[in-house]
Amino acid sequence: MRRSKVIFQNISSRTWEHPADRAALTALQSVPGLDLVVKKVVGVTTERSLRLVALSSAVRVNERQFAKVHTLLREACQILDVKNPPEMYISASPFINARIIGVDRPFIILNSSLLDTLSDDELLAVIAHELGHYLSGHLLYSTLLVMLTNFSMPIISSLPLGNVAISAITMALMEWYRKSELSCDRAGLLVVQDPDVCYTLEMKLAGGAQVAEMNINEFFAQAYEYESGGTMIDSMHKILNLLGKSHPFPVLRLVELKKWVDSGDYTRILNGGFAKELDDTNPRAYNASRYATTDDTQETVTDSIKSAAKKYKEEFASSTDPLVSKVNDLADSATDAAMKFADYLKNNLGK
Repeated sequence: MRRSKVIFQNISSRTWEHPADRAALTALQSVPGLDLVVKKVVGVTTERSLRLVALSSAVRVNERQFAKVHTLLREACQILDVKNPPEMYISASPFINARIIGVDRPFIILNSSLLDTLSDDELLAVIAHELGHYLSGHLLYSTLLVMLTNFSMPIISSLPLGNVAISAITMALMEWYRKSELSCDRAGLLVVQDPDVCYTLEMKLAGGAQVAEMNINEFFAQAYEYESGGTMIDSMHKILNLLGKSHPFPVLRLVELKKWVDSGDYTRILNGGFAKELDDTNPRAYNASRYATTDDTQETVTDSIKSAAKKYKEEFASSTDPLVSKVNDLADSATDAAMKFADYLKNNLGK
């Protein structure tokens, strides 16, 4: 590595996963027909065709091609203790994006614009972000999402679910994937180990490479203006604007990452306070729970829901969004009514 950094030996993906990611994936697994789509699309098509596309139209990264990027991949894998590093490809594209695809033999694709726009440390954060998806067990559903949104395949049209059901599944996948991005932004920070690098990265995702023309403090002010509410109509527009998006808006990712740093969790992890796979009762069972809910994983799913509920409650309590405040008022009223009804039953059933 280019400088001394903390190495997270045997780190568990639970360390960086956002509660909303776990809750959204749990909800996703309950979508009717999803299992059939996964079996038909991923099971029959597999990632073989996608890998052949990469082999034929992109450049594979190794010691002899894009050697500097290869070094960054090795650094990220060393810090996150990745035992089996995925392959990586550079694809010519003007869009600033990266993705990891596949289940059996996953591989990372970096758009060439990333190399033109980002510094080495920012590019390292992007690579670590994709490794976060890999280690968190996101790849089955994220690969399905890529197939549903980027490829017109006869097998999809032949599914006995109808276009409406396919659209609903795609929307559910996008909702979960937006939450998974928040998790993997944290993985990127754990590898870079410099919050300012990740904050500037989000600013570049929004405004491009001309960082000399931008100001990180102004970008934070812009983010907090977006977060600070407005009218009920504004709140509805925020929800509608996200529909159909596979990634959260950069300002939302910026604020979420800053909250995580300010909470003290990031510093605690750097000081050694992170979950380890060896501490899990059944290592990798946590990731397996993303594919099926069994007796072995039920406790993990339950814990995920509890953790997410706690997180949402804390965020709702501190939010200034008028729609959130209205939801809170309705929830408080429902809780009061339920408590009064419970007291009534308690006082009268005995009689």
